[in-house]
Amino acid sequence: MAPISIRDVKKSYGKTPVVHGVDLEIESGEFIVILGPSGCGKSTLLRMVAGLEEISGGEIAIDGRVVNQMEPRQRGCAMVFQNYALYPHMTVADNIGYALKVAGVSKAERSRRIGEVAKALSLEPFLARRPMALSGGQRQRVAMGRAMIREPKVFLFDEPLSNLDAKLRIAMRAEIRRLHRRLGATSIFVTHDQNEAMTLADRIIVMNAGKVEQVGTPEDVYNFPRTRFVAGFVGTPAMNLLEGRVNEDGAFVYDQGRIVDLPQDAGQAFAGQRVVLGVRAEAARLVSPEAQGALVATADFIEELGASRVVHADFDGLPFAVALTDSVRLKPGDRVGIVIDPHRMHLYSAETGAAILTPALAGTNLAHA
Repeated sequence: MAPISIRDVKKSYGKTPVVHGVDLEIESGEFIVILGPSGCGKSTLLRMVAGLEEISGGEIAIDGRVVNQMEPRQRGCAMVFQNYALYPHMTVADNIGYALKVAGVSKAERSRRIGEVAKALSLEPFLARRPMALSGGQRQRVAMGRAMIREPKVFLFDEPLSNLDAKLRIAMRAEIRRLHRRLGATSIFVTHDQNEAMTLADRIIVMNAGKVEQVGTPEDVYNFPRTRFVAGFVGTPAMNLLEGRVNEDGAFVYDQGRIVDLPQDAGQAFAGQRVVLGVRAEAARLVSPEAQGALVATADFIEELGASRVVHADFDGLPFAVALTDSVRLKPGDRVGIVIDPHRMHLYSAETGAAILTPALAGTNLAHA
């Protein structure tokens, strides 16, 4: 186990910056997930930690040692790739034990450690097979075994589950989490899949356009997104976002002229400002379109999720999702009324995108942009 310190790390390709001064402190034994859309710099940051990319500025320290000038093999990291990167001509046993062979470990010791790793990953029946004779999930476990056998201080996962089907991804998420609990190594996992992030992480680092938008536990990132980007990126469905202004009476006025009452203190604090109102699907409910104060929308479709249901409505040309808690019968085109819980509203600055009001702050402490 080893802590990782990333201090003002930058990366540019020629004159094009892709990572802009990232600062992170990762504790020993922590499981960190870097989450973000394609092209946000998350894999580049991971590869700089591994030593596969040179940094353009800043400093990376692993277990208290600055590793900027160290070769990848000197850093104590093991990496699991999206494409498995297995040797096709070698058996599973040879793939797992290859690093030990290169290091000059005796055949008997290699066999013992290969057996331990294979048992831990349920790969014992496949040790004599070659990668082409394995399923995608089995290949990914071989790649993990090859990393495990080195007994690294740090595990680095670069979107390792992207090539698997949905059922296998769920199974492998559980496998990776169990592996982490057993080994206790510091782990950094890169993904664009928020379900993976929410399932695996002790803390999530949300990146966008080469910058860190928010760092926090899965619960904090979901419940208290600190920027408009995080609010719209994290969550299934994503947070509903409506842009407008707060009028002199302290109510939110959507650009089409609709009015939404805000918590009293919030309305007074932000009167006259242009803001973005954020509402989670579970913070809204359906009522009759004739109900007083209801926002009238048109039902588009209902998403059946097994244990839950979400109605996706059209609200003045924008999608608006509402979590259903009963057996409401709707069909596309039905008019519906939407009521928003005023104590579960989020407000973001229309100018900066930063959170200026969250449910934890509503009615008590207000954060001004």
